[in-house]
Amino acid sequence: MASAAHDVAPGDAGTTLGDAWIRFWFTPADVRPLAVVRILAAALGLLLLWSYVGDLEAWFGPAGMVPADVAAGWRPRFGVSLFDGATTSASLWALFGGTIAAFVALLVGLGSRLAAVAAAVLWASLLHRGPMLTGPADDVISVLLWCLVVGPSSRAWSIDRWLADRMGRRVAESSPWARVSLGLLQVHASALALAAALAQLKGDVWWDGTAAWWLAARPSSLVDATAAYRSSEYLMNAVTHAIVVFEIAFAVGLWVGPLRRPIARAALVAWPLIGVVAGEPLWGLAMAIFAVPASLAGEEPAKRRLVEHGHAELLGRREL
Repeated sequence: MASAAHDVAPGDAGTTLGDAWIRFWFTPADVRPLAVVRILAAALGLLLLWSYVGDLEAWFGPAGMVPADVAAGWRPRFGVSLFDGATTSASLWALFGGTIAAFVALLVGLGSRLAAVAAAVLWASLLHRGPMLTGPADDVISVLLWCLVVGPSSRAWSIDRWLADRMGRRVAESSPWARVSLGLLQVHASALALAAALAQLKGDVWWDGTAAWWLAARPSSLVDATAAYRSSEYLMNAVTHAIVVFEIAFAVGLWVGPLRRPIARAALVAWPLIGVVAGEPLWGLAMAIFAVPASLAGEEPAKRRLVEHGHAELLGRREL
């Protein structure tokens, strides 16, 4: 499996900045990594939606604890919510059911472009209906959904693809829109990781190495490592600084050709671990999804360059 969008980036050796920019954003890319992101984002989104089920009416119902006018005061300036119009229990559950249906359609790849738009809009509406209840995983899923809106994520491992094959329709396995979508995922992955690192470096505890202790001591912490930190200050300092170093390495490494795949594969483990340490495991899983396309990058770009430069015979007759 290959992700061409993640094998060419501004700054790669052997290309001018303009060439790298054009290739990064506009050269057709493999749709399969985007399909994996679609499946994982939809599955995690459904898990987060499940967390609303038990308290949906208590929070947002006609007599709920978060009236629409109160929620509006917490939103960004131009934030709106379709859920504001759900003034009865029936309409609230109908809209919430529609949100679940959009995520299920995205998961199985049924009308994925439309499903991605519907899921992104309805998810944003749900978050804006109760902005004080959202967590970091909710925000990351929102970014993933909007990135999926752009690309043809249903061209692989989907009901759409299965139906196309049944009808004998040819489906291209690469697309310039997949490139744009994968590029957006890479840009946002780097930006989110760098923002997390910069936010942490504003606090003294991340400089003096005690942040790991405070994370472990939080009520939401999933792992009580305070005893281990108490017995070894070096361990506490190492965990604290390792988190920041990894976040910076991830943000930068995605743009360095030789480092891109190794750092992405390390991120598949590191982000969930950081999520557990920070008491935000779903956020860690959501961040790991961003690393999936780069972690799947293979040899396809090298093969394509051979063909482009007239060395197709080196690939063998079967490849062509």
